[in-house]
Amino acid sequence: MTIDPPTQDALDAAVLRRLVAHLQARTDVQNIDLMNLAGFCRNCLSKWYREAALERGVEVGDAEARERVYGMPYAEWKARHQTEATDAGRAAFAGARGGD
Repeated sequence: MTIDPPTQDALDAAVLRRLVAHLQARTDVQNIDLMNLAGFCRNCLSKWYREAALERGVEVGDAEARERVYGMPYAEWKARHQTEATDAGRAAFAGARGGD
């Protein structure tokens, strides 16, 4: 199958929008869980968003990028949805990072 570059870009963008919407809806899934299972989290996505913008000559601040991914200001998301990481979650995260 051959897909032309503009269509590929549109497909990639659609998938990212769907992933972001899914993560915005799944507030029960904590970032540490995402990091432990997938090696990335919402904060990673916001950094990648910011980097992609910069590559295209667009400056996007950290707060703006996070709001794009979280669907609200980061502090508001944390207050509403972030829970304390479990000991098991912290241990898994430390183990995956080599204990650093």
